[in-house]
Amino acid sequence: MILSMVIFGTISFFVRYLTLPSAEIALYRSVIAVFPIGIFLLLTGRKKRNDATGNAVKKKEILLLVCSGAALGINWILLFEAYRYTTVSTATLCYYIAPVIVTAISALLFHEKSTKLQWACFLMSAIGFLFLTGFSDLQKDGRGIVFGVSAAIFYALVVLLNKGMSDMTGLRKTFWQLISASVILLPYVAFSEGFHLPLTDFYGWAALLTLGLLHTGVAYCLYFTAIADLKGHQIAILSYIDPLVAVLISVLVLSEGMTFLQVIGGGLILGFSLLNGWISSKK
Repeated sequence: MILSMVIFGTISFFVRYLTLPSAEIALYRSVIAVFPIGIFLLLTGRKKRNDATGNAVKKKEILLLVCSGAALGINWILLFEAYRYTTVSTATLCYYIAPVIVTAISALLFHEKSTKLQWACFLMSAIGFLFLTGFSDLQKDGRGIVFGVSAAIFYALVVLLNKGMSDMTGLRKTFWQLISASVILLPYVAFSEGFHLPLTDFYGWAALLTLGLLHTGVAYCLYFTAIADLKGHQIAILSYIDPLVAVLISVLVLSEGMTFLQVIGGGLILGFSLLNGWISSKK
């Protein structure tokens, strides 16, 4: 679990090496990742399955898989765009308001019970977001902040759609979502900005393959294997290694500074999002 979170946390470093449009990066990432995840499912699957990667997908789940796959692809596009227009730390911390968005939407639309402490976590995360963005250079970072928050909304949508597919394992959902995202992104890329892969240099190819194979294929296999043996509160805590690593890379490796008030804002977002996750796992 720790290894998968560290891998996820270094995504931004490799995206920075890619000059391809964000939609094209998302397309290649999903296509490349299908193969290692598919092979892993074949090797670890039980006998007498209805298909190569598990039991046959139910008809009612197909629409959810298509929608969640599209949301996953859009989520990646928006996050990669956020990296281009603001610092990695700001983009990542904006992105990590997704858990509290899920809690709020679940309470409002699906009438899931939320405690007063969970609503307090939502409020404090929102205050942290105001600290983070209110003390940013909006003329410089504004577009990146919008992309980061939009990515968080689409990630929350993926989580909510996944709730309707309770019969499928997490890795199987991801496998079919990646296929769905690939099918949807392919015509979009073809008819929008076109394909630029032949123009990519060696370092771009290396970054792209690493992003698809390691950061998606291997990392997802590690993650979904790990959570089967962990308790909910352990998962909630360890999952925040990802944004911490991303922030450290932003500040220490990419030399992107943060003001003291932005650090406070980021701490509020991560701290109260973590507390919210802990409460949800206990429930």
